[in-house]
Formats: sequence, C-alpha cells, structure tokens
Amino acid sequence: MKALYPGTFDPLTNGHLDIIERAAHIFDEVIVLINHNPRKQCLFSVEERISMIQKSIALLPNANKIQVMAGKGLTVNIAESIGAKTMIRGIRAVTDYEYELATATANMKINPNIETFFLIARPEYTFLSSSTVKEIAMNDGDISEFVPAPILKQVEERLK
Repeated sequence: MKALYPGTFDPLTNGHLDIIERAAHIFDEVIVLINHNPRKQCLFSVEERISMIQKSIALLPNANKIQVMAGKGLTVNIAESIGAKTMIRGIRAVTDYEYELATATANMKINPNIETFFLIARPEYTFLSSSTVKEIAMNDGDISEFVPAPILKQVEERLK
C-alpha cells in the first residue's frame, strides 16, 4: 500500500525523518510531498527541500521505498492522483492532534476513500518543529541534534 506524507519540511527535522522511516516500515511505498502552502514563507526553495530530503533518506534502511515529490493543491486530491490510499501525519502534542483531526475530518468529507494514519512523535521529538530549528539557529544555537547530518551544514549556512 502507498502512503503520502505531506508537509512543508522547511527544513526537514530529525522528527520528520523519524516519521518517514517508521512509515517506510509499515507501508510498501512512502511518498514525501512538499506541498505549496501560501500561508508559509519558506527559507528554502522547493528544489532545495527535495534535495535535502533525498540526501537525508538515502541513509535509511528502507530508502528504496521512499520517494520525494512536490505538489500544489489539496493533499487529499494529490493522494488520490498518485494512488495513495493513506496520508501520514505526525502528532507531537494535543495541539497537533486538534489541528490534524480537523484536517483529517475535512479530508474524509472530500474523499472518504483516503485514510489518515497518525504516527505519534517519539518523546525526544515532541518539541521539535522546523520553526524551532529556525529560531535556535538564527540565535546561534546548536541544531546538530535536530536536523539530519547530511543537511546540517546547508541549514546552518542559511540560518546563521
């Protein structure tokens, strides 16, 4: 079964990478979707984010089951267009759950054939977001534990 993991990934964090790796153990194929979000101002271009994700997933044991793509529009429609029956969402805290539940419910109304699969963040990643990484890096903090090693230098150079 094919699953879609949508997000902005600006930048990819170790929390994102953990969700991708765990999803690849569950599903036959995982498509990481960088979806255009007009409400967010991104630091990295779509092409840069695709490259960073590809570099990061290359080290995973199931890397051959993971692809990266960019898209625009409703993720539930993108999922259907590529034959994915499931969308993956990571949950860090109650606030994530409330937002994701509302989104998943709306998606069910739009297309009841697409399911949402929630993966709970590991405890060490419950605080971690791309915004947190940006804030720490912009204030000269150490982000080496928060982003995958293959992209650390690239992220640091952009944010410092």
